Amino acid sequence: MKSSSTDIIIIGAGIAGLAAGCYAQMNGYRTQIFEMHNLPGGLCTAWKRKGYVFDGCIHYLFGSGKNQPFYQMWEELGAVQGRQFVHHDEFMRIVAPDGKTLIVYSDPDRLERHMLSLSPSDKRLIKEFCAGIWDFTDFDMSLLQQKPKVLMNPVDWVRLSWKMLPFVGLLNKWGKISASEFGNHFQDPFLRCAIPQMFAWKDIPMMVGMSLLAYTFNKNAGFPVGASLEFARAIEKRYLDNGGEIHYCSQVERVLVENDQAVGVRLYSNEEYYADRIISACDGRGTIFDLLGGKYLNRQIKKLYDGHLPLHSQLQVSLGLNRDLSSKPHWVTYLLEQPIVIAGEERYEIGVKHYCFDPSLAPAGKSVVIVMLNTPYDYWQRIYGRSIYDAEQIQESHILINQLEKFYPDIKADIEFIDVATPLSYERYTGNWQGSNCGWLLTKKTMFQMVAGIDKTLPGLDNFYMIGQWVEPGGSVPVVAMSGRNIIQQICHEDKKVFITTTLDSKIVKSKAI
Repeated sequence: MKSSSTDIIIIGAGIAGLAAGCYAQMNGYRTQIFEMHNLPGGLCTAWKRKGYVFDGCIHYLFGSGKNQPFYQMWEELGAVQGRQFVHHDEFMRIVAPDGKTLIVYSDPDRLERHMLSLSPSDKRLIKEFCAGIWDFTDFDMSLLQQKPKVLMNPVDWVRLSWKMLPFVGLLNKWGKISASEFGNHFQDPFLRCAIPQMFAWKDIPMMVGMSLLAYTFNKNAGFPVGASLEFARAIEKRYLDNGGEIHYCSQVERVLVENDQAVGVRLYSNEEYYADRIISACDGRGTIFDLLGGKYLNRQIKKLYDGHLPLHSQLQVSLGLNRDLSSKPHWVTYLLEQPIVIAGEERYEIGVKHYCFDPSLAPAGKSVVIVMLNTPYDYWQRIYGRSIYDAEQIQESHILINQLEKFYPDIKADIEFIDVATPLSYERYTGNWQGSNCGWLLTKKTMFQMVAGIDKTLPGLDNFYMIGQWVEPGGSVPVVAMSGRNIIQQICHEDKKVFITTTLDSKIVKSKAI
């Protein structure tokens, strides 16, 4: 069955695909999006269970502050208008078995005073660290994403270099050391253990974590009230209102190619749709090796997917709790006196988060609690499809709940609902390789790929582009949205058109010469 042609077909209705669709429609292109799931957002999602909403993505959103980096993009995508954001003065806490606590304040001065009270002997490191956070409050992270690298001429690079010049020393210093390595420099035993946990994963480059605290202090890293799915639905509405079309429950089986040019897609229903260009905003490995049969490769692409780069696979246990936790810290990592074994690995810490700061996620007087752990994909993949898989989910959730009982006495009696998501859950619903929820894990080794960029095209294949987390190391929500924006800017350049953006708030057209 052959369908009528369109200008651009987009595979995947995640944030990158929706953003690409919005900007394409703004610029006069006719687009269709094909999505395997029945909901927008991809990994930017949430799910409702018995009156509770369990969020699966956004902990903080860069661009939540007006006139701050990334805010204009969210305005263009209709995601921030009329939306409330929760801004925390306290990012998280790390608590030792003896009760000693590191409170990660977003205010650098307050954080400095607190850390000095914990370890005066680490004064030099603490002051250096907090001074760095202050420096990052002036750093515009979106500078690296504002124009596609392939369109940047020597003048553009000079301008970017000039804007980045004040931060070169800062990036060089803090971009080459991970949180774990930085923690090892501290004399205080507690801070040596706590520092690697203060940004949720120990291999994160310090500059990323420090930028996060700086943006939190600037009120530019808030949580969108209503959670991730409602945020994605706002962008979906913007796309549909602009004349776009989404086909849900429509999984692409193959990208159609003629004479080394992408010309359309074939669905698993055997329907075929044709377009002048194809944009893949879905899983990178699946795109290259399945949708295209591995025909358009080079050495660099093979190396990207040979398994040596770190991924972030996650186990999430979500609880609906008949208890009001609003008086408790909203995010705590507990360091354990004795390790627990989860998915075959010893764990010495567990992260616990409640969402009482957003009353829309639970009935009055009740709470959503989420425990998140990195977990090996292979462990879950080996038992998937067997009865032991379900039994293992139950067992692991009970182990974690037993630990929670120590921190929140009698919590077991208040649990009304338990939901468990493994890497196989993420893989099943999004198609992402090994259930990765951020593409390549952002480390000091992969971070500088963000500056250099990963090719958005494949060798030997015309009219085809890739966007999203697999071509943007770190895969954060604003970065993948900017990926969708940039690809349309690139397409406009190819068609010798001026790239145009509009916002919901104004009929004024903003244009940017290419």
